[in-house]
Amino acid sequence: MNAVRGAIARDDVPRERRHASEADYGAWVKAFIPHDAARYERMAAYRRFVQAWPDLEDWFRAPLLVRAGFTGGPLRATGRTGTFSASGYLVYLAFVHGIGLDYEFLFVRKYARLFSIEAGGKGLGVDLDLFEAHVTRLDELGYSPDSARTNLTWAIGRLLLHRGDPDITEITAEDLFDMAEQIRSFGQREDFAQLRAALYQQSPWQMTGENAGERFTRAHLAKVHCLHVLLFNIGQVTSPPISGTRRRKSWEENLLPETCPPRIRTVVERYLLTRLEAHFDRPQTVRIAREGLRRFVNWLGREHPDITSMAQLNRTLIEEYLRWLPTYPSQNTGQPLHVTTRKHEINAIGAFCRDTSMWGWDDAPRGPLLTARDAPRRQETMPRYLPRHEVDTLMSAIEALTDPLQRTALLLLRWSGARRDEIRRLTWDCLDTYASGHPRLRIPVGKGHSERLIPLHADAAVALQETINQARAMNAVARRDPTTGRLENYIFVRKGKLLSSATLFDDAFEKACTEAGLVDSKGTRTVSAHRLRHTLGTQLAEGGARIQTIMTILGHKSASMSMIYSRISDPVVRRQYEEALASGTRIAGPAAEALIKGRLDDESVHWLQTNFLKTELELGHCLRLPAEGPCECELMLTCPKFLTTSEYAPRLEARLGREEELITDAEARGWQREAERHQATRQRILKLLKELKPDAPEEIPAQS
Repeated sequence: MNAVRGAIARDDVPRERRHASEADYGAWVKAFIPHDAARYERMAAYRRFVQAWPDLEDWFRAPLLVRAGFTGGPLRATGRTGTFSASGYLVYLAFVHGIGLDYEFLFVRKYARLFSIEAGGKGLGVDLDLFEAHVTRLDELGYSPDSARTNLTWAIGRLLLHRGDPDITEITAEDLFDMAEQIRSFGQREDFAQLRAALYQQSPWQMTGENAGERFTRAHLAKVHCLHVLLFNIGQVTSPPISGTRRRKSWEENLLPETCPPRIRTVVERYLLTRLEAHFDRPQTVRIAREGLRRFVNWLGREHPDITSMAQLNRTLIEEYLRWLPTYPSQNTGQPLHVTTRKHEINAIGAFCRDTSMWGWDDAPRGPLLTARDAPRRQETMPRYLPRHEVDTLMSAIEALTDPLQRTALLLLRWSGARRDEIRRLTWDCLDTYASGHPRLRIPVGKGHSERLIPLHADAAVALQETINQARAMNAVARRDPTTGRLENYIFVRKGKLLSSATLFDDAFEKACTEAGLVDSKGTRTVSAHRLRHTLGTQLAEGGARIQTIMTILGHKSASMSMIYSRISDPVVRRQYEEALASGTRIAGPAAEALIKGRLDDESVHWLQTNFLKTELELGHCLRLPAEGPCECELMLTCPKFLTTSEYAPRLEARLGREEELITDAEARGWQREAERHQATRQRILKLLKELKPDAPEEIPAQS
């Protein structure tokens, strides 16, 4: 047995492509082929092959159909030449002697039982236990056991045969990319249909007929992709699996066009990579800056090819570019770039000029060439929310979606107000409850640069918990989050892959809109998924939620972003307007008489109508007009511009109770003047309450 082991031991360095001796191959066959008849056929096939191809290099140089045993010699009873039955010997040469086989040959042979015991699987050097573990892992990731075994046998088998190396753990991402490219090339052969028909005359379903090459490519790329998913989820390769399993440069590797002058390329790429690698900005922010600088550099190359350094920039060139940019058509819509896109890109170019000149970089602009006033002003449009009848119809369609991950994603979009990227990056630990038991959602760091905890609707929470349970059972590999840099276990994963925004939201929302009838005559949806976020913000405002609450739920960084939803909520504006201005409404305060008797001019009335919500104080409103300048009075309750309504009566009563406590405390400490001050405030509040509520007491006797 030691002699056999020595004979079958594979060299670390591939040998010259020459035949194995009959003694060596015979020893291997005797050791690892379990049945006598199979051993006999193996050795007979070996002798026929060696006789037909005494120089192995000649076989490698022969036409494909000849090498595969379909032509080029006497046909046996099987309709094939003697070369056809030598496939087992060629497998032996690849695994044991390191003589790799070319993909062209491997794509025309089946090898369906490559790793079976009957085919000598134990003698090939392949770790069969590891192979079985890989099948089990794919089953956990969501592949059926039969599909997992078929895909891995095909992909791993051919890849190892091509490498001439039986070690599965040595497979790299480059191996996968190369194999995928070979599949594409083979499927595009002009003679593909005729070739496959000749190979499978008795099995016409084997990728023959119309579009055979395309079907071959799709089917076998799926097998390579399956292997890629496996190796990524066990950590053997670090390149995430993408559709089609191809080498794809990320935008970080393709910052500027190929024809860019070297001096311009150096300073622009240095700037972008500095902001990206030092985490000055979110990757998406750097990507927007990259798009703006890339468009600017392309324009310079076309209009001013003599400009080879950013140090040559001047204000005249910038102004010419600013006049050109609004005329540039979007590649997606064919329409001029949206004003928001132009604003972001101009700001990015301005920041580049300002920063690099301040840092004293070589080949940088000689100063800030743009200001904030150069960027177009963004139009203040109202967020487009969905009317109640459209929301109800759409939600019924969303609930009926058959894909549980898509359904959960859209339910979260509806009830959490989170952004699409925030939902897509939710993790296993994103859901818990408040002390009361109400569901609570942790939204990851996103556009607002901070995490946030918000309440979640029960329907969305139930669907989310089911999705979390499925993700935990799948146990896909943790991925490094592009925003936080931490390893995270995402929940929107299928077959070991993090789903794209297009799959989670675009495709799903298209189906829901079609079902709900929210499409035009061409079948194109008339609303966007982002409008669900606007709908929630509007409903929060109409329900009386504080601005701070809207800010927290929607992840806004400034109150002005959330206040726009208050402007949408017409019922709230109308109610407060009527309470303040309509006849018969009880109001109180020094400014009440002027308002009731119509002593305000039309301009002042218009200002109050449009700015009433912004004048809110703790206990009422300040009606001081802009022309009167800033308020100089600290005594709110006696200010002639102070106005309050019955809506604030509960706050006034609460303040009255607080004043009583302060009076008691001041008298206990012997602070008589302080007690008198609070007594005066108490009497003033009582007077306001009497005006708002005629049955309220006019005065409470001062405490001694």
